[in-house]
Amino acid sequence: MTRKNSHDQNFKNLILDYPRQALAFFAAAEAVDIDDAASVTPIRQEQLKQRLSDRFHELDVPLLVEWPDGRREALLFILEEESDPARFSIHRLGHYCLDLAELCQTQRVVPVVIFLRGDERIPDRLELGSGRHTYLAFHYLRCLLARIPAANHLDSDNLVARLNLPNMQWSAHHKVDIYAQAIRGLLELEPDPEKQLKYIDFIDIYTALDDNERRIYRDRYPQEEQGMTRLTERLLEQGKQQGLHQGMQQGLHQGIQQGMQQGELTVLSRLLVRRFGPLAPEIEQRLRQAGIEELERWAENVLDAETLDDVFSLH
Repeated sequence: MTRKNSHDQNFKNLILDYPRQALAFFAAAEAVDIDDAASVTPIRQEQLKQRLSDRFHELDVPLLVEWPDGRREALLFILEEESDPARFSIHRLGHYCLDLAELCQTQRVVPVVIFLRGDERIPDRLELGSGRHTYLAFHYLRCLLARIPAANHLDSDNLVARLNLPNMQWSAHHKVDIYAQAIRGLLELEPDPEKQLKYIDFIDIYTALDDNERRIYRDRYPQEEQGMTRLTERLLEQGKQQGLHQGMQQGLHQGIQQGMQQGELTVLSRLLVRRFGPLAPEIEQRLRQAGIEELERWAENVLDAETLDDVFSLH
């Protein structure tokens, strides 16, 4: 997976998990009319690919907004992420929007492009015509994340905004504070532990704290660190229980042990990747070859370890 595609997938997950909040943040100019009565439904890519050309974008998340009482026509939002402004083509975007409008038989389409980097020089309008007339005029909503002041969203109750604090504009000496506000927003606004773990990864990726910054974070924000520790402990216990359930279904003592071991391995691997980044092949092999007692000990060490070596050396 290329870095471009990983950004695509990160933002696709974010938009699909929180479509209403994504529209409120990335497309605020249009989302003001979306009230509680409206439904927001993602349109599955797989259904659209069969009829669209090869130009179908890696990330596009069409969201259909409908008002059940029929007082307003359905509105189709198209959200895309561009991590590299040089790759962006307004012509390609316009072509795709026309294709999708024809496919869905609607003229009510709102294109939205989310730029991780870039500035106002990125073209947001396209006009085709002669010196006498303009025959095609196209523009889209442009969200320049790096140009949005993080200070305006530090206490936002919109989870998508809080998760994107690291992608906004802030001073380098505020990096740890930005990270803490993003983590605090996640723990306060998302009750699901699985999604909490999922989007801690998102925050980690885009903040990229080094070891020293992580130590500063733990010292400066003990309450948030305790919340992450409780989450880690809860997920480790869930991993054990899931493994126990899988093993019991096999009906044998060996199956129970293998199931518990697999559950412990799965959760420990996710925690290690979150704390220390992608694991080297030799580390992955060491985890696979470990017994359940070793995995349990290493999982407990994750809570106190400052480096990957600490995980395997602490007792």
